[in-house]
Amino acid sequence: MCSYIKKVMQLALVVTLTLHGVVQAASFVDVLDLPARPSVLAMRSPLLDLGHAGQRLVAVGQRGHIVYSDDNGSSWQQAVVPVSSDLNAVYFPSAEQGWAVGNDGVVLHSSDAGATWSKQLDGRQIGDLMFKHYNALMLAKPDKEQWAVLAADGQRLIEEGADKPFLDVWFANDTVGYVVGMFNLILRTEDGGQTWTPFQDRIDNPQGFHLNAIASTGDALYIAGEQGLVLKWDDSQQRFTALETPYKGSYFGVGGQPGEVFVYGLRGQVLRSTDGGINWNRLDSGLQTSISCALLDNHGHYRLFTQSGHMLMSRGGNAPLQLVPQSQQAPVAGAILAADGALVLVGSRGVRALPGLEQ
Repeated sequence: MCSYIKKVMQLALVVTLTLHGVVQAASFVDVLDLPARPSVLAMRSPLLDLGHAGQRLVAVGQRGHIVYSDDNGSSWQQAVVPVSSDLNAVYFPSAEQGWAVGNDGVVLHSSDAGATWSKQLDGRQIGDLMFKHYNALMLAKPDKEQWAVLAADGQRLIEEGADKPFLDVWFANDTVGYVVGMFNLILRTEDGGQTWTPFQDRIDNPQGFHLNAIASTGDALYIAGEQGLVLKWDDSQQRFTALETPYKGSYFGVGGQPGEVFVYGLRGQVLRSTDGGINWNRLDSGLQTSISCALLDNHGHYRLFTQSGHMLMSRGGNAPLQLVPQSQQAPVAGAILAADGALVLVGSRGVRALPGLEQ
């Protein structure tokens, strides 16, 4: 009730000032040009992903917050970030070089293990980038209809503005990597992000489904998306080819190890393949809550986490998923193991570290 009364009083004040010609429009600053505000509460703000920069842990989240820890998650410092856009994912292929992506088509790069960041790309550039790339191909080969369609998609992005988010990022090394996002948004770089090449013509996604996650199992590179979309990089064709799966809902993540790949997502769905995605087995989570992230622990067990904070464990192979009791439960968006074995989780309540995992 008090909050409601405050809102009514604030509204009345604004109306009064407006009628007297006192209110002046505040200067608008785009979040893509507004550096993230330093805050002692950054580690407690909503965080969406985290990664390893060598021994350092780096977490990213809302309002451009990036925090890092050099003591296995016990304490955190805030990084210097040039944007205030929400950040959805982070990846370090090496101890020093890392990339973070987020809303408004933003791509950030760090060369000092996540302490400071620079902007490499944002949504104001992507449409023009796509249009020029595919328009050039269209002029070179006007008989191929796909180029005209993709050039038109680039023009549409120019007109719509910087409103398409990147949802994940993966790099093979310090130079070659991908960023993926909504509506089949995918770019590739071969020079560490100095330039980016649109990749929409190299992916079997004609309906333009969202690309939610990209990850390597060590022997193959996969993309997971909405409406049952799973793609695998094919070296011989130089493109991401679609795989058939028995579930047609959204997948939010993909992971695994050589010879084994997992996809997981909506309504507790978890699928496993040991033949490169030709055949899939469903692992029963016993839950209807969406699986948000997963990791392989030091014992070779898969740990999966839900948006409601459940932790599930599979002891390898087709072993059933078991619910792991926890002393506290909070929504989980990202999970990682620190060097000392501590389990570090991020979510809507910020970051928290749990003791080392037991078998």
